[in-house]
Amino acid sequence: MAAAVRASEAAMGDLLDLPLGSGGETQQRDGTGILTTDHGVPISDNQNSLKAGPRGPVLLEDFVLREKIFHFDHERIPERIVHARGSGAHGTFTVTRAIPELTRAALFQKAGNSCETFTRFSTVAGSKGSKDTPRDVRGFATKLYTAEGNWDLVANNFAPFFVQDALKFPDLIHAVKPEADRMFPQAASAHDTFWDFVSLMPETMHTVMWLMSDRALPRSYRMMEGFGVHTFRMVNAEGKASFVKFHWKPRLGVQSLLWDEAVKIGGADPDFNRRDLWEAIDRGDFPEFDLGIQVFDAAFASAQFYDVLDATKIIPEEDVPVQIIGTLQLNRNPDNFFAETEQVAFMPQNVPPGIDFSDDPLLQGRLFSYLDTQKSRLGTTNFFQIPINAPRCPFANMQRDGMMQTLVHKGRANYEPNSLDKAGEDQGPRPSEQGFETIRRMDQAEDANQKLRVRADSFRDHFSHARLFYRSQTPVEQDHIVNAFTFELSKVDLPHVRLAVLAQLRNVDETMAARVAKGLALDLPPRAAPASEPVDMPASDALSILKNAAETLEGRKVGILMDEDSDASQVRALVAAIKAAGGVAITIAPRRGLGDGQLDGTPSVVVDAIALVLTEAAARKLCQHKPAIDFVSDAFAHCKAIGHAAGAQPLLDKAGVVADAGVVPLDALPAAAVRRYHDREARIWAAHP
Repeated sequence: MAAAVRASEAAMGDLLDLPLGSGGETQQRDGTGILTTDHGVPISDNQNSLKAGPRGPVLLEDFVLREKIFHFDHERIPERIVHARGSGAHGTFTVTRAIPELTRAALFQKAGNSCETFTRFSTVAGSKGSKDTPRDVRGFATKLYTAEGNWDLVANNFAPFFVQDALKFPDLIHAVKPEADRMFPQAASAHDTFWDFVSLMPETMHTVMWLMSDRALPRSYRMMEGFGVHTFRMVNAEGKASFVKFHWKPRLGVQSLLWDEAVKIGGADPDFNRRDLWEAIDRGDFPEFDLGIQVFDAAFASAQFYDVLDATKIIPEEDVPVQIIGTLQLNRNPDNFFAETEQVAFMPQNVPPGIDFSDDPLLQGRLFSYLDTQKSRLGTTNFFQIPINAPRCPFANMQRDGMMQTLVHKGRANYEPNSLDKAGEDQGPRPSEQGFETIRRMDQAEDANQKLRVRADSFRDHFSHARLFYRSQTPVEQDHIVNAFTFELSKVDLPHVRLAVLAQLRNVDETMAARVAKGLALDLPPRAAPASEPVDMPASDALSILKNAAETLEGRKVGILMDEDSDASQVRALVAAIKAAGGVAITIAPRRGLGDGQLDGTPSVVVDAIALVLTEAAARKLCQHKPAIDFVSDAFAHCKAIGHAAGAQPLLDKAGVVADAGVVPLDALPAAAVRRYHDREARIWAAHP
């Protein structure tokens, strides 16, 4: 009998792929095998609960039902208060330039050093269920699993931030979130409470300029910059410290959507950016970003009229060029969204030895907040043991127990120091001279030790950098900013708030303020008195997307509209040419079976250029189909290249397409599709202020 039992157990172990008597180690079964409860009990029926007779009541005895419902009822965790909607990817960071003269961080001691990474992109204001394309800041947080512990570079796609002091961050987020009495609008800043806050907090104006610009509408997570926002410090082996700002530069270039395009994408595909990232990695087009640093010393910092510790400011790249020191490649999609993208916990206090913090008051608040919020979301102080958060290097300390402890610590010592080694027992880990050490203050002001609730005078200038940003844009980009302000403020119901914002805008640029006022049918109010008069800074071309546009088809999509009568050789040739240029070709037809996408469900807003491979008969037929007309008219309105066969002319005419440099024959499309044709906007959107 005993032998039979052991044989049965062995067979069960084979089926579950579990080592029997494994000492309590957790083994997760993936793929085929026997369905079991969480505790390993095999399940014979997963379709029916246990009842007292075929039509009788369900019995509490049914532990399979109880466990399954119990787990389901608790399988969600609180969403992030900000950055709730995110998309993640695994990757690799490789050092391309060693910088031992700047930092003793082991990662940067030798070119070619590398580590695994996990990056999470996100919107900020919306809930987890909101859309990908609102006008909003985007998060760009990367966890680098270095040999000296995790380094969390928590960045945004905006270089400045809204407020100077962490004490004001809850007020900012309360103002931009859905209004408390009605819980709308979702994922939008175009409402009273946000603009009321802006009008009363002039320090927000620089970042508001970015928010009203095209940078708030990224075409793809693969095509946006990332900025560490704060001034950090690097410390070398001799203890010499330098100030540093971190930058991620996308190799595909920076590209944004138009506002009308973003609105329509939100309806056609709320997961537009999330899908774009996943599909790019899935097809092997791995996104890459160069890591750059701006390095400067205390002498440079003290020579500026603004404070480098003020998170609402930037350091123009013309003043301190960005030096490229490494490359991030995102090359693997998550295996499980919840386990990885949702549970990943970023904390700016996670830095390796050789990287340190500055006295930026916003950064100092974040160093507290992020650790605190992880306990709230993930439920236990042991959240660092979740695989996506666990360091890849060895780690050891005297912290023990707590909810969901999964490590089995051995030995008697759970305190430090101890002398158990004298009794022949392991005394546990000890501090190291190579460990993290906070660098001494880089300034030694006499008032350094005073406790004051004050804002330094060097933080009083709120408009010089906002003016710099606006005046660094091309006329097209300035038009977009004016239109964004006009739209946003048109949604504000409180008249005094609209006037207060206009009064602040006069400190940025008088012409811009006048154009916004005209769009709102308002007279300009008196200029708001600034705390410090703005300074006219030299324009920074690095702040303009269009001045730095990458004219390439790489990573972009071209939608080819066709039907059953289209010339197959033309379609094949065009697809080959698009692929040769680095683009992705998507065939679209009135019926799904004819192409990759179906016309009604694949509007032109989800691609970067279009082609019309149609006979004249097909084009005339599509002139009666509103989605086909919109497919072409939207592409034209959104300044995209349009390639067409001669037979497509009736559809072009019906859609109101006027010939220009971006409307070309099919064979010229790959070359034309590398850019947008913004000169159309003056004709199409002529009614704007």
